[in-house]
Amino acid sequence: MELAEVGRNAREVLDRVNTVVVGKRDALELVLAGILAGGHVLLEDFPGLAKTLTARCFAQTLGLDFARLQFTPDLLPADVTGSFLYNQRDGDFVFRRGPVFTDLLLADEINRTPPKTQAALLEAMQERQVSVEGVTHRLTAPFHVLATANPIEYEGTYPLPEAQLDRFLLRVSFGYPSAEEEQAMLRRRMARRTEEAVLEPVVDAATLTAMQDALEDVAVEDSVGRYIVDLVSATRDHPQVQVGASPRGSLALLLTARARAVLDGRDYVVPEDVKRVAPAALAHRLSLRPEMWLRRVDPAAIVGEICDRTPAPASGDLPTYTGAPS
Repeated sequence: MELAEVGRNAREVLDRVNTVVVGKRDALELVLAGILAGGHVLLEDFPGLAKTLTARCFAQTLGLDFARLQFTPDLLPADVTGSFLYNQRDGDFVFRRGPVFTDLLLADEINRTPPKTQAALLEAMQERQVSVEGVTHRLTAPFHVLATANPIEYEGTYPLPEAQLDRFLLRVSFGYPSAEEEQAMLRRRMARRTEEAVLEPVVDAATLTAMQDALEDVAVEDSVGRYIVDLVSATRDHPQVQVGASPRGSLALLLTARARAVLDGRDYVVPEDVKRVAPAALAHRLSLRPEMWLRRVDPAAIVGEICDRTPAPASGDLPTYTGAPS
């Protein structure tokens, strides 16, 4: 698939989702960029800010099979992955697939279930497979997880450790809408005359996979690649950061910046693409010093500060990995 067609399809998906999720274009672009990059996205925000609605709308417009799993303190790993059940008719055990066997899984309130169940989902996210009773079952592409987490009401929750947060390509927050956006939401609800919003698909699962494959043709010039490495390295030396981003953070920046470039109609990455996705790609990978938590320092603000002070390249050279002469 040509990159121009990928961009057109992606923008049409965003336009259609934006008819229901009002006024959050930037956040929606990040979510779609994470899906196009083949990753998983953590939606962390206060209740009632369209996290679940966003997942449903993207599943509908992308033509994906959708499953929602409500995470609770009594949820077991088998409730996520599936389990073997005894078939009395055949006298044998049959594997019953869990909700993880889908195209787009909404893991609602992932921080409300114990670590063992969280680990079962996170293993499936990383390995794209589940192992039950010694038998491995592959998860077919596309497979994406949109997980939600509530940053308030910590009683009875199990926050994800930093090492497990690293499995998410991006962490996205929506924030409260403006007064005008909230009024527009009310008008659209009254015009719709029903609570549930149903969107027609723009693409299907096969087309989405082709769009994801096409992103490999997005060029990343060597100086831009070095800029990505400089940003991630700066998180490791920042005085307010105890543990900086790993090389997985560099890969997250690279993959998401390529998707960001296609959304803007380009077949090459510019430093502005990297800057726009850096807070969502890196903030959840930083472990701040304890005194910074007491002062409520936002990791995204630290990433923004690093982007502001790190010199951005201005080069039009061709990337050397393409084999083109420099």
